[in-house]
Amino acid sequence: MKTSFRLLARRRFLPLFATQLLGAFNDNLFKQAMILFVTYQVYSDPLQETWFNAVATGIFILPFFLLSALSGQLADSRDKAQVIRWVKTAEIGIMLVGAIGLLLPSVPLMLVALFAMGVHSTFFGPIKYAILPQHLRQDEVLGGTGLVEAGTYIAILLGTIVAGAIAGSARTAAVMVVAVAIIGWLAGRQIPPAPPSTERVKLDFHIVRSSWALISRTMHVPRLFLAICSISFFWTIGAVLFVEFPPIVKNVLSGNPAVNSLLLATFSIGVAFGSVAINRMLNGKVSARYAPISVIGMGVCVILFYFVVRGWDTLPAGQLYDLAGFIALPAAPLLLGTLLLVAMCGGMFVVPLYAFLTTTVDKSETARTVAANNVVNSGAMVVGSVFAMGLSVLGVGAVEQLLFVAAMCLVSAWLAQKLHRACD
Repeated sequence: MKTSFRLLARRRFLPLFATQLLGAFNDNLFKQAMILFVTYQVYSDPLQETWFNAVATGIFILPFFLLSALSGQLADSRDKAQVIRWVKTAEIGIMLVGAIGLLLPSVPLMLVALFAMGVHSTFFGPIKYAILPQHLRQDEVLGGTGLVEAGTYIAILLGTIVAGAIAGSARTAAVMVVAVAIIGWLAGRQIPPAPPSTERVKLDFHIVRSSWALISRTMHVPRLFLAICSISFFWTIGAVLFVEFPPIVKNVLSGNPAVNSLLLATFSIGVAFGSVAINRMLNGKVSARYAPISVIGMGVCVILFYFVVRGWDTLPAGQLYDLAGFIALPAAPLLLGTLLLVAMCGGMFVVPLYAFLTTTVDKSETARTVAANNVVNSGAMVVGSVFAMGLSVLGVGAVEQLLFVAAMCLVSAWLAQKLHRACD
């Protein structure tokens, strides 16, 4: 099999990969710096921390729900490389606002920048996948998709590590987010042209009408419907995990910000490894063959993670493990190992499904197809966040909510199996 890593030596892929990696790094660096500040310096109540994380998640994904239809139309009717340059220019201004919020510090200003970064990601998201069929051969698309996904989580890993390392220095974080935005703008300028294959589509700025039309146009195709439903349920699961993760680390595992970064880094490594491994297993063929077993494996590992966390010896209030102390704990390797396996299975599950989106339709419609997926995904993530908040209000703790995550994996497996039977 031809390894997908050779794509990193090609100008038709490397600048896009670098631009996406830098954007994901900056996005995660800012979000983690904000969340760590609020979790460890503002709130001291688990319910408040859960609510803040849920609100922050909702603010970030709201633009995906509102603007994905417009972003898909724009990407399919304009040169995708040019749209990327516009988006990366806007990122510099957004990060200037975020930097001011970190320096003051001002939680409302940070949330404004977070919303704006959601808008930035909404317009960049469809392009990073839709541009691949234009620049890559058919047998390279799965490998390219896997590398983009792996690069995203490597960037999340790096952003998480850096955010944890500079958690006490808002000035350093502020300078870094602006500097990385500028470097990302320079990388974006190197992406080769990707002109539209059809005449320019008239942009529809009516949010509800354009979103409904986009979803209706896409979801009637059976394999797209099943792929989008599978991905969306996966991100519902992800939203619950993202909301509950920081409170679990602080209040159950008794970890400081560096420990939080370690666990998020472990998760990122797992997704990156799974994203690349599935391309090797499928030999470059776009297929949902391993999707059902991957998400079932994810659910089993979530249950194992639940039992490890439930049996954890929590320190008294106000006492937290540092990184060295946490790693030295006898149960730490088992905890990190189960989390790594959860993430690996997740990466193996979702990468082929994204490849389905970009190879099923004509190249002139790929961005709108990804955008339709983003609309449904964002709605699913909102449902997941609200679900986590509702369970918290009803008294269901963050640890117990892991069991709901495991149960939802069964639904994802059922949807993936239907996709496999319909398409493979």
